[in-house]
Amino acid sequence: MTTQYIWKLYADDVKHFILSKVKNSSVAEDLVQETFIKIHIKLSNLKDASKLKSWIFSIARNTTLDYFKTTSKKINFSTDELSYEEETTTHTERDCLLAHIMNLDKKYRTPLFLSDIKGIKQIEIAKQLNIPLSTIKSRVQRARRKIAQGYIECCDYQLSEKGVLVGEHKEKEDCKICR
Repeated sequence: MTTQYIWKLYADDVKHFILSKVKNSSVAEDLVQETFIKIHIKLSNLKDASKLKSWIFSIARNTTLDYFKTTSKKINFSTDELSYEEETTTHTERDCLLAHIMNLDKKYRTPLFLSDIKGIKQIEIAKQLNIPLSTIKSRVQRARRKIAQGYIECCDYQLSEKGVLVGEHKEKEDCKICR
């Protein structure tokens, strides 16, 4: 598999995805080029070719986030790109986690997603969303508690004495949130 082959398959989709985030076609074109440079450099690291599309969109998403970080522009980012994940026949804890995250109110989901999944510092999130840092911290903590409560309610997990979720992952048909 070559970068040229990947370009032919996904360049237009990647451009549309990035353009939906940055709202500027010349910036989007630059970010598409940057994305494909990273793809070319890291292509040998792709272990499972069946996950090519989600891998490409992860690189595009991270390239777009890097652009927002360096230009100090307001983050216009949602969890919609999670839908680019490839469908699988197995049910994993990650499926439940994504479902729990998507069930959160946007005011909790966005700070949690940016903080815990994207790894952006909470002070940066506060600046980007123009919300006080204390509010961001509070919303992230509440979102984490809501997710833990979701695992307790739908998957019969329990909190250990140390406050850690423990339990066994259920099959999809037994999971109350994913079925």
